[in-house]
Amino acid sequence: MVAADPVRIATWNADLSRDGPGLLLRDILKDTPGTSAVAEAIAAAAPDILLLTDVDFDHDLVALGALSDRIEGAGGAYPHRFALRPNTGLPTGADLDGDGRLGGPRDAQGYGEFAGQGGMAILSKWPLRPIADFSGLLWRDVPDTSMRADDTLTGAQRLSTSGHWVVAVETPGGVLTLMAFAATPPVFDGPEDRNGRRNRDEVLLWRSYLDGAIAAPPEPPFVLLGDANLDPLRGDGLRDAMRAILGDARLRDPLPGRPTVLWEEVGEMRVSYVLPSAGLRILSAGVLPPVGEEAHRMVMVTVDLP
Repeated sequence: MVAADPVRIATWNADLSRDGPGLLLRDILKDTPGTSAVAEAIAAAAPDILLLTDVDFDHDLVALGALSDRIEGAGGAYPHRFALRPNTGLPTGADLDGDGRLGGPRDAQGYGEFAGQGGMAILSKWPLRPIADFSGLLWRDVPDTSMRADDTLTGAQRLSTSGHWVVAVETPGGVLTLMAFAATPPVFDGPEDRNGRRNRDEVLLWRSYLDGAIAAPPEPPFVLLGDANLDPLRGDGLRDAMRAILGDARLRDPLPGRPTVLWEEVGEMRVSYVLPSAGLRILSAGVLPPVGEEAHRMVMVTVDLP
């Protein structure tokens, strides 16, 4: 019998974004209740690999390092960390929101009060190796694009709100490839549904990748994970996109119908996902209880790497 190598993979929108650069680091170093609760929750859940979304980025990953230190202080250990500069807050020089002013948060490639606000980061117990970064791909250039000729900035608008990364994890049982992303909310626009169309294409980019339409597809085993900001059944988004991903035969859905966020305005919805490739045996899966006043919950799936 071949021994199993269980790997716990998680994603969490832990609300580690602040209103200005350096403020997240300040809060972590001050050990504020919010950041302390996040660190303790991660240490208690103990995923082997964790994708954090909505976490502020700084060039030298100082805040991420400080958070890792806090997690270690709470009993966890993540010696390997990875993050790239997200599209959030990246200036476009255009008035994307049509308010007559330049440089606002909605004028950036992805919504952001400053460059790097609300990005992504990976914490891992094992070494990480970047394979591909599709964050610079222009929206107009994606297969089956929903961008319209009359959309603003057609020649320079990137598809990714935050990022689309492909990262290899060197686990003891072999290489596991992560396909990580965080998409724009499909709301906060008008009848043109620009955000809804962009959200759709951010989600479906992964099908194009698996099809080999934008780059050589990944070899199994792999996991698609992140905050799609899209429920397959509820909400204002173009839900067929999420249903297409969940119904893709190359992926497995270990938590069908399980909500991952509770918003006061709309109730429970499923927006964060961990979807292993079809050949991986799922040992367990769950959505963890909420932490304090956090709206989003950690999603964790344990797979067997034979």
